[in-house]
Amino acid sequence: MNRRLLVILLSAFVIAAISALIVWRLVGSRLAAAKNVPTTRLVAAAKDVKIGTVLANTDLTTIQVLGAAPAGAIVDPKNAIGRGVISTIYAGEPILDSRLAPAGSGGGLAATITQGMRAIAVKVDQVVGVAGFVLPGVRVDVVITGIPPDVKNTQNTQARTVLQNIEVISAGTDIQKDAAGKPQQVQVVNLLVTPEQAQVLALATNQTRIQLVLRNPLDTKIAPVQGTELTNLFADSTAPPAAKHTGVRVKARTKAPPPFSVVVINGSKRTEEKFASNGGQQ
Repeated sequence: MNRRLLVILLSAFVIAAISALIVWRLVGSRLAAAKNVPTTRLVAAAKDVKIGTVLANTDLTTIQVLGAAPAGAIVDPKNAIGRGVISTIYAGEPILDSRLAPAGSGGGLAATITQGMRAIAVKVDQVVGVAGFVLPGVRVDVVITGIPPDVKNTQNTQARTVLQNIEVISAGTDIQKDAAGKPQQVQVVNLLVTPEQAQVLALATNQTRIQLVLRNPLDTKIAPVQGTELTNLFADSTAPPAAKHTGVRVKARTKAPPPFSVVVINGSKRTEEKFASNGGQQ
C-alpha cells in the first residue's frame, strides 16, 4: 500500500477517535448532571376541569417535574380535594393554589367572585340574550333608558351610560362558554361589580330599562358620556344655527344736528352768519 495513503488513513482514524471521546464525555457529564437533579411530585389535573367544579379524588393525578416545585403548586392532594375551581384547569396541568377557591367556600358561581366584589343578576330581553355577547368573560357597558323623576314631561325619555367596563361572569346558569363558543339564549346575566355599583344596578333594574353594550376587552378606558334625550333625536339638523352674540357693542351713528344762524344788523346793513352746533363757523 502507498505509504502516503496509509498515513492519511491513520490520521483520520486518530481524529475520529478523539472526536468520539470528546462527545462521549460531554454526553456522559450531561447525563450525570441530570441524574443528580432532584425531582418533585406535583398534583395535576387528571382531565379538563371546568370553572366552578369542586375537585374530587377522581379529578386529580400526580406528575414529576425536575427541580423544586413552582410557587403555589400543590403537592398533597388533600390540599385540593373539596375546593372549587375558579379558572379552567386542563389535563396534565399542575394545580396551583391561586386557581382554586379558598377551602370551605364551595364551588359554582360564588367561588369565582373575587374578594371585595359582588355578582348581581341583570335581566335582559330575548334580543340581547341571543345577540352573541352574553358570554362569560366579555365586558360590557350598562345603559339605562327612562324618564328622570324631576322631569315633568312624561314623553321626554332619556338614555344614560351608568356603568362602564363591567365583566360578565355568567350567562344564565352557565359560568363559562360552551365548546363551540356560541351565544346562549338566556334572560339573566350576572355582572361582577363593586358594592357601590351593585346599588346603582339595583335602582336601575327597578326604575328603568337596562341595555348591555358590548365593548372591546382591551379597551378599559372609562370615557365621559353625555346623556341623550328623546327630543334630540327629532331635532331638525338642517335648521340654520342661531346667530351667536359676539359680545362686541357697536356704537350707533348719530345724525349731526343742523347748523344755526345769527342775523347781525349794523345800521342799514344786514348780514347773516351760520354756525355749526359745536360752535365752529361754516
